Amino acid sequence: MQQTMQQKSSWLLPDGIEEVLPVEARHLEGLRNKLLMLFDCWGYDLVIPPFIDFLDSLLIGAGHDLDLQTFKLTDQISGEMLGVRADMTPQVARIDAHNLKHEWPTRLCYVGTVLHTRGDPLEKTRSPMQIGAEIYGHTGQESDIEVICLMLEMLAMTGLQNVHLDLGHVGLYRALSAQANLSAGQEIELFDVLQRKARPELKELMASLDIDSELKLMFLALPELNGDQGTLTKAQVIFAKANNTIKQALAELTAISEKLVARFPGLAISFDLAELRGYHYHTGIVFAAFVPSVGREIARGGRYDNIGAVFGRARPATGFSADLKVLSALSKSAFQAGKCERIFAPSLDDAALNEKIRDLRAQQQTVVQQLPGQTGGAKELGCTAVLERDYQNWVVRPLA
Repeated sequence: MQQTMQQKSSWLLPDGIEEVLPVEARHLEGLRNKLLMLFDCWGYDLVIPPFIDFLDSLLIGAGHDLDLQTFKLTDQISGEMLGVRADMTPQVARIDAHNLKHEWPTRLCYVGTVLHTRGDPLEKTRSPMQIGAEIYGHTGQESDIEVICLMLEMLAMTGLQNVHLDLGHVGLYRALSAQANLSAGQEIELFDVLQRKARPELKELMASLDIDSELKLMFLALPELNGDQGTLTKAQVIFAKANNTIKQALAELTAISEKLVARFPGLAISFDLAELRGYHYHTGIVFAAFVPSVGREIARGGRYDNIGAVFGRARPATGFSADLKVLSALSKSAFQAGKCERIFAPSLDDAALNEKIRDLRAQQQTVVQQLPGQTGGAKELGCTAVLERDYQNWVVRPLA
């Protein structure tokens, strides 16, 4: 009885872990190659970090959330704690800081499976295929604009339409908290309230804090500062008496949005100054891309300066990432996945036939040769054409 039950359940996978079957795998791999070629055309060099790493290296500058998402195990050789990567950016930062050690800006890209202890509420997978690109060693707006433009080009190449870009700047909240001289506990509590946009709780919290009344008004205004370009105009009025660091963050966000509007006139852009995604990780501008059919972002990124400090070089950095599996699933309507020609060849030990098959495969054409005694012919194998003898030659003919 127990053996029967094991046989019945042996095909099951853990929750949130998926297999990719032939048609989807072909489409996924084709999209992967296409996007890596795009990154290469922009000057981004591919790196392949290890799937398992020392835990400390995986959690550099990442905060509590990534710690909870990381599977942990003990290395039987060193006795050290290891982790299965839940995000590749800390590893790529190490490659830039410790292995490459360039004095000039470095462009790197990557793609690979990551593993999460828990799935996202809106996306049940625990094994996304993370694809992304990053610039290390440049602090200006130009590098932020470049990675946003590359992200948008990636989505366009994927075939996605009606992309919406959301912009924010965590530096603004950081500067406000510093000006208010909040304790670590107060900052965490305020961060939590703002993330939930819980306005009544925010009012109660502001009433309990011993800070300047004008600063309280600025904090209270943050959840209201979301929407179109007019959001920035309202913010300039609200933060008119803020310090220069806050004004500089707002000016930076404004400048970047204006350049993006000039470059992509039809792009829908919104702003959310209370959006603090990756707050423990990012230091400046943050951004995310959305499409109408998905209830969450399909790509996101931002600036995360000084991430390489623990590896010996505190380099400014900016970049983005996405789940290639999600992009592949969304792009099926834009591409005819698996619709390439497949040629069926008979099972014959014929020198001319073997040479013809080699020639076709050398031309990147798919040829499936019949095996002796196999059931199922050309149609069952998904073939659209067959190799047939025409006197002394073998020719490809459409499947009748």
